[in-house]
Amino acid sequence: MKLDNYNVQPPLAADASPPQDSLSDADTDAEDIFVPPLNFAMVDNGIFRSGFPNSANFGFLKSLRLRSVICLCPEPYPESTLEFLKANEIRLYQFGIDGCKEPFVNIPNDTIREALKVALDVKNHPLLIHCKRGKHRTGCLVGCIRRLQRWCLSSVFDEYQRFAGAKARVSDQRFIELFDISGLKHHPLSFSCSRK
Repeated sequence: MKLDNYNVQPPLAADASPPQDSLSDADTDAEDIFVPPLNFAMVDNGIFRSGFPNSANFGFLKSLRLRSVICLCPEPYPESTLEFLKANEIRLYQFGIDGCKEPFVNIPNDTIREALKVALDVKNHPLLIHCKRGKHRTGCLVGCIRRLQRWCLSSVFDEYQRFAGAKARVSDQRFIELFDISGLKHHPLSFSCSRK
């Protein structure tokens, strides 16, 4: 990652010209600029979360050396993003969960369970989990991972609310609390905070 252009001191004299190589580097630095997707964060070693990535995020995503992406949106994946994934040998797992805002619409347990199995498999790491904005669907999946890590519910909800902001949903938090993790406990936990 190149940051040298951001640390350049302004010339002392008004007529001083910039060094010749900084002008030619400007074009190549454009491809080295790393822009993370909306709501990007590290969940744990090898697991990241975010909103839907776009072409401006490709350089950043490439730097993560991802093996897999879990998309929780039902919409078809954009062609340019599919090409990026293919060119970088990143496997796409798409679990279409509607981003419904209705308070009594159930989040599909089976879909979250299948997505968790992919997320827990270290062969898929490094892995990015995302939905449209990286708030609700991603927050539910990450919340279930936190439960498997034996986080207390208040900490799980604090993290969920940090990403969801003013749009936090009680129904999502209830889903996280009531989700049955017992069937997933046989999956090996390689998370940094779960080691004994």
